[in-house]
Amino acid sequence: MAETLNGIGWFEIGIDDPAVAERFYGGLFGWTFGDDADAGMPYRLISTPAADSIQGGIFPTGGKAPNYAIFYVAVADVAETCRRAEAAGGKVVVPATTNADGLTFAHLLDPAGSQFGVFAPSPKA
Repeated sequence: MAETLNGIGWFEIGIDDPAVAERFYGGLFGWTFGDDADAGMPYRLISTPAADSIQGGIFPTGGKAPNYAIFYVAVADVAETCRRAEAAGGKVVVPATTNADGLTFAHLLDPAGSQFGVFAPSPKA
């Protein structure tokens, strides 16, 4: 996955019932969905018909978190970006977390309370 640092590199829909999101977005925009065999957890990849579109996924929350749709900005260092966001008046709501593949991500709030995410790809990618 080749991301441009500080650009939007991924989007994610977190929902308690992924089938609902797939029916809605698939019917509305023609998006298609497939399993991410490398995620190490249930995760659905989203494909859009637009050739240059950013990629995304559906995370099944199992009702353990509110439903959400956010974008992720690709960064070089997630922990440092979290520190800088807090210094600029933002808030970290999900601290830097590294998945089994080595991808690191965090969820933040801007000063107005809008949620977004940041991520750094796995060093293996």
